[in-house]
Amino acid sequence: MAVVKPFICIRPAKENAAKVAALPYDVYNRKEACAAVAGNPISFLNIDRAETQFSDDVDTYADCVYEKARELLDTQIAEGVYVTDAGDHYYLYELTMDGNSQTGVVACASIDDYRNNVIKKHENTRADKEEDRIRHVDTCSMQTGPIFLAYRAKEELQNKIGEIKTQTPVYDFVSEDGIEHRVWVISEAADVAMIEEAFAKIPAIYIADGHHRCASAVKVGLKRREQHPDYTGEEEFNYFLSVIFPDEELQILDYNRVVKDLNGMDVDAFLAAIEEHFMIEKKGRIPYRPEKKGAFGMFLEDEWYCLTAKKEIRSEDAVEGLDVSLLQNYLLNPVLGIEDPKTDKRIDFVGGIRGLAELERRVHTDMKVAFSMYPTSIGELFAVADAGRLMPPKSTWFEPKLRSGLFLHEIER
Repeated sequence: MAVVKPFICIRPAKENAAKVAALPYDVYNRKEACAAVAGNPISFLNIDRAETQFSDDVDTYADCVYEKARELLDTQIAEGVYVTDAGDHYYLYELTMDGNSQTGVVACASIDDYRNNVIKKHENTRADKEEDRIRHVDTCSMQTGPIFLAYRAKEELQNKIGEIKTQTPVYDFVSEDGIEHRVWVISEAADVAMIEEAFAKIPAIYIADGHHRCASAVKVGLKRREQHPDYTGEEEFNYFLSVIFPDEELQILDYNRVVKDLNGMDVDAFLAAIEEHFMIEKKGRIPYRPEKKGAFGMFLEDEWYCLTAKKEIRSEDAVEGLDVSLLQNYLLNPVLGIEDPKTDKRIDFVGGIRGLAELERRVHTDMKVAFSMYPTSIGELFAVADAGRLMPPKSTWFEPKLRSGLFLHEIER
């Protein structure tokens, strides 16, 4: 059963919350990060991406960058940009985008639950991507970017969350991208106990987004255990910062594909090759977004098509039946020659938040053909994780993104 515990939170003073809150560190390249922090010295991105404080000739992963992150964090805490709550609390974090709201419990999850697969994964992680966050968390002794977790909704928990949300939030602001953010502090002992007990009855929770941040937090925790061989398991480094959402509220967007060329074929030969496994229907110039599982949009030569997977390639298998698998296994690989989408430079991926117009733009600039996808469902994600399997790369795009800096968890005092 899941251990989901309250914690002592370091968070922005109310008047600073909107300026501190920042998109996750990994949605920016270095140039974009520098532009994003310009004019806002308390944006958490200054700390998350401390290379923004140096000239371009300083390596992004230099020791001084992580030391600067710790220096900025310590200074801002000392200056009152942040406050530290007294005692262990839970928090509610509600994000509203385009009229759709999702509310998660902000808490600490157990590194042992991660290791024992109570917290289930659906992606592999790469050591090089983990290393940066390991160093950041270890140097700052602080977890700063919450892991996006999900659970199967439970009525008693949803009722309690709804009850708490009738109270006045401590934060209520709209970020530059139009997302509304609201936060409540859960400090009543009875409410804290009820939530902890409710999660203790949940057999599994799932990583929705943030596999690399999660793996990094766990590895820092294990490192601290080695440094403290007398650890009891209650120390804060045994837990990692999370926001845990009910599945029924989550929104997964499409994660689309663009490809540089037709693998040496002309358009007619390409379409003929596709027809072996897909039915093709012309859709004209109006952008086509698939309306059901097994359907794909394709933009080629200024025309949109609907591709529908033929019955014989459909599968009930948790992984092989995913739309991203069907496209990869029966079109991208055999027709376009893209064997490994993780490493092939001829393919790129476009998050659904950018819209179909971005697919057209890419085809008009640096790509030849684009594919719009029907979104992977949260049920499909759970099924893959429950089976102990992994999704193909770039299967899910979650929106809205959790902000960093609103909740900080100190792992050693």
